[in-house]
Amino acid sequence: LSYANLLGADLREASLKGAELFRAQGKLATFCVADLQGANLREASFIQVNFCEADLSQVDACMADFLGSDLSQADLQEGTFYTANFYRANLKQANLSHADLREANLSQANLQEAEARESILDMAILNLANLVGATFYQARLKLANLSLANLCMANFSHADLNSAVLVGANLIGTNFYNACLQRANLAEADCRDTLFNGANLQGANLTGSNLSRANFSGANLTGANLSDADLSQANLWDACLEGANLTGASLPTNFSQSTQTMTEQIAA
Repeated sequence: LSYANLLGADLREASLKGAELFRAQGKLATFCVADLQGANLREASFIQVNFCEADLSQVDACMADFLGSDLSQADLQEGTFYTANFYRANLKQANLSHADLREANLSQANLQEAEARESILDMAILNLANLVGATFYQARLKLANLSLANLCMANFSHADLNSAVLVGANLIGTNFYNACLQRANLAEADCRDTLFNGANLQGANLTGSNLSRANFSGANLTGANLSDADLSQANLWDACLEGANLTGASLPTNFSQSTQTMTEQIAA
């Protein structure tokens, strides 16, 4: 089926396991609940296609176009989606665990409650994406762009977000436990009630961020820029703030600027 024209085709529940769909054209087609496991979808065009609950595990979809498509509850585990386009796609509750999404375009995509454990999203574009309640445990997002994205209550524990951009992102209640956010840019982000305990934020930019009630216990904030940030009620117990910029920051009442430590542990 390489180069096939599948415009508007109804292939719901079709068995296409291992199929060759290289550069296929499937705009407006329906692959709902179809089995495409291990299929070759390289450079294929699937604009506004229905892949709801489809099996796309282990597919090769490098440079494929899923613009505006519905992949809700689809299985994309261990798939290769290098530089694939998911602009405004619906990936709600999709399984992206162990998937290769390096440099993929997920701008304005819906990834609410998606499962992306140990996935690779280095240099991926996720600006304005909806990641509410999504799981990125041990995922890799080096240099990823998550500016203005909604990560409320998402799980990024043990994830690698080295040099990622989260400017203006909604990080309310997000879990970054033991995550790497070294040199990440979180300027103007909303980090109320965010968990940064044990995280590496060395050299991170948190300028103007709302960090009220955020938990930084045991975090490494060496050389971080916290100027004009709201750290009121934040937990900085046992955090390392050596060389951090606290100019204009609102600090907890029990924080000692001279020693840059909490004078007593505050309640969680």
